[in-house]
Amino acid sequence: MKLNWGTGIVVAFIGFIVFILYFIIIMSVDDNYNHDLVTEDYYAEELTYQKDINKLKNAKNLLQNITYKKTEEGLTIMFPSNIDFKKISGKVFLYRPSNKQLDYESTISLSNPLLLIPDSRLLDGRWNIKIDWQYNGKSYLFKESINY
Repeated sequence: MKLNWGTGIVVAFIGFIVFILYFIIIMSVDDNYNHDLVTEDYYAEELTYQKDINKLKNAKNLLQNITYKKTEEGLTIMFPSNIDFKKISGKVFLYRPSNKQLDYESTISLSNPLLLIPDSRLLDGRWNIKIDWQYNGKSYLFKESINY
């Protein structure tokens, strides 16, 4: 049987379509490929984005912002030393991009200007940290990607 160029093009298109369909089926059926969104309520969070921008601006205007460091006990978050830590309230979110089950959320309750996230809660790797906090009626936001 002799193949002409028209038949070759049709065979190439069919081969390409089969190749693409194979990967689509594998990606949607295999449990190793998890397709979770960053947040469950994506659109509601998008509506509050301007508030987050304002909180980030407030944090930039501080004389001293939040800092952190890895210690043997865990991740130590240090709030600005020039403010009264007893008046700080808010939440700490730790988001693990590779595994939704490892995400961590905690309410800020300080007895000193340091907040410790225990080492047992954190695995080595990349984390996105988001600290949404208030002091004297003003809201602040600290966001950063860290490698623990």
